[in-house]
Amino acid sequence: MINKFILLLSLMMCTYGFSQTIDYNTKNGYAVQGYDVVSYFDKTPLEGKEEFSTTFDGVKFKFYNAKNLKRFEESPFKYLPKYGGYCAYAVAVNGKKVNVDPETYEIRNGKLYLFYNKGKNNTLEFWLNESPEELRQKADENWEHIKN
Repeated sequence: MINKFILLLSLMMCTYGFSQTIDYNTKNGYAVQGYDVVSYFDKTPLEGKEEFSTTFDGVKFKFYNAKNLKRFEESPFKYLPKYGGYCAYAVAVNGKKVNVDPETYEIRNGKLYLFYNKGKNNTLEFWLNESPEELRQKADENWEHIKN
């Protein structure tokens, strides 16, 4: 009986360990469409490589090189995109999860924000032309309701 309990407890812990705490935008099977989240902080978004990948919070991340992978593993929360990698503007204005253009981004107060950009709809421009700080506060509020 104790062995069955231990097995059940182990399975529950494994399931919890592999489940996501929030909904990440995992288009193409990776967070940020496979872009290296560390590279944004070096001001050059780069596509990650399969050989430099890891799983964090139940989500796969790719990195451009071993150095960036190590930086992420040492401090993952520093590099995670806000709002699970969904468009910050859409989360703020509509409370919706919208895919992004991984090369349309902003680093604000040490956080990575991603934006939708197609045709005349560059939401980073809208974000910057309106009030980014007010939009960020609204996005934070909305994210609490839609993050799972």
